[in-house]
Amino acid sequence: MSTEENTGGFENRGTAAEGDLDGEFETNWDDIVESFDDMNLKENLLRGVYAYGFEKPSAIQMRGIKPVIEGRDTIAQAQSGTGKTATFVISSLQIIDEKTRDCQVLVLAPTRELAQQIHKVSTHLGDYMRGRPFSRLCWRNSRS
Repeated sequence: MSTEENTGGFENRGTAAEGDLDGEFETNWDDIVESFDDMNLKENLLRGVYAYGFEKPSAIQMRGIKPVIEGRDTIAQAQSGTGKTATFVISSLQIIDEKTRDCQVLVLAPTRELAQQIHKVSTHLGDYMRGRPFSRLCWRNSRS
């Protein structure tokens, strides 16, 4: 299969925004949202985003949050410290129905440390949401 077929007919290459350490990105998503306010996030989620200390989305957040919210399958790859965790946590908190306590998002992490980081970020970003989205951290040692 050619690259053209894999990317749905187009490939976009460019220079990443500040905060993206590798300086280059590839995407088949052309919509860049340059502020959290323009992402049409739930008001209380937006409060959590700003309370957590975010001011402006990173390159991966500008490109990754909206397609997840729109229900698109998304693969995001970037250097450490570029905001990947917040990208999928913000997206996940945006799409959940706060009125139900049923499991709506399941996040699997390969290490305990990453699972703890995801738990911390999701808890803080969801601080102001109705009923505070419940998250549970479970760990199973795969070597046993």
